[in-house]
Amino acid sequence: MSAAPAIPRIRAKTRGFDDPMHVFFDDRQFNHAPDHYFRLGQDIPHPEQPERARLLCQVMVDLGQTITAPGDFGLQPLYAVHDRAYVDFFRTAWDRWTRETGHDHPAVPNYHTGRRVSRMPESAVGQLGYFSTDTSCPVTAGTWDAIYWSAQCAVEAARKVANGDGPAYALCRPPGHHASKDASNGFCFFNNAAIAAQDLCRTANKVAILDMDTHAGNGTQDIFYDRADVFTASLHTDPANYPPHYAGYADERGTGVGEGYHLNVVLTPGDEEAEILDRFDQMTAAIQAFAPDALVVSLGFDMGADDPLSEVGMTATGFAEMARRMAALGLPTAYIQEGGYLGPSLSDNARAFFEVGVFRR
Repeated sequence: MSAAPAIPRIRAKTRGFDDPMHVFFDDRQFNHAPDHYFRLGQDIPHPEQPERARLLCQVMVDLGQTITAPGDFGLQPLYAVHDRAYVDFFRTAWDRWTRETGHDHPAVPNYHTGRRVSRMPESAVGQLGYFSTDTSCPVTAGTWDAIYWSAQCAVEAARKVANGDGPAYALCRPPGHHASKDASNGFCFFNNAAIAAQDLCRTANKVAILDMDTHAGNGTQDIFYDRADVFTASLHTDPANYPPHYAGYADERGTGVGEGYHLNVVLTPGDEEAEILDRFDQMTAAIQAFAPDALVVSLGFDMGADDPLSEVGMTATGFAEMARRMAALGLPTAYIQEGGYLGPSLSDNARAFFEVGVFRR
């Protein structure tokens, strides 16, 4: 029997200095607007606010980029990454919650399950707990629209890159890299970066994901941990005493055929720009050795020194340098927005990353 034909490599078009980057965002992503959540026993304002997306949109406008709504690619790209029952739950979760409980306040899970000894409950209350790992992902009337169109942005960015029209930026909000195959976590419902990477696998032999958020990309790790066609690398603060706590350690390298295809590069709280960039180079070197056809960047600005969730001291200059070093890889690239919360320098960090590091490298 003859061998199957090789999947053609994605090829990047040569970009000129003034060429625009494709930027995707849909206004329905504002519709998920959580109010409070419980962290370390305290009821505090929820950090993942629509305003952060407004600030990032304004940065792109200021840089002369046109923001376009993504096309609707349906549920199949989501099913390709997440369990079908998990995706389908969120389609009707709000209507079921209000009908079954008689309440219209945000649906926050207060029952959680260990998968080892459990069965799928029938009620919306039980299923919300079954598909959640913490209380940071409340479901509201606008949650489905927001998470669905956030995922569609990621698919649109991946399709542009696959067609040789990159780079592309999916301004995904809510973010996604903590979401696993069948559970929400850390403000994340659908794993947008994983969805983009899986979609790129339709036309690429190998795809790499570079996660540069201050929190470990534990959901992305979960999704690709036993695969060798997607190399995942995450640079983040030591999870020993920092979310996500249960994954992101340096000795987690993949399993089965995926062993050696996952890399966690761990930062120490208090690390500043020089230390962060030094560790960042470990990721880019590993990605070069993997020799992927395309790159997906889980783009977090929450390493910024004044980000409310940061324990490291990244600067705008450092973000720009990260972008330059990624661009030097010469790979067709989809940027997928992850963290970056309402610290004073959020806009400045995003502007430096794109204007200096991406557009003027």
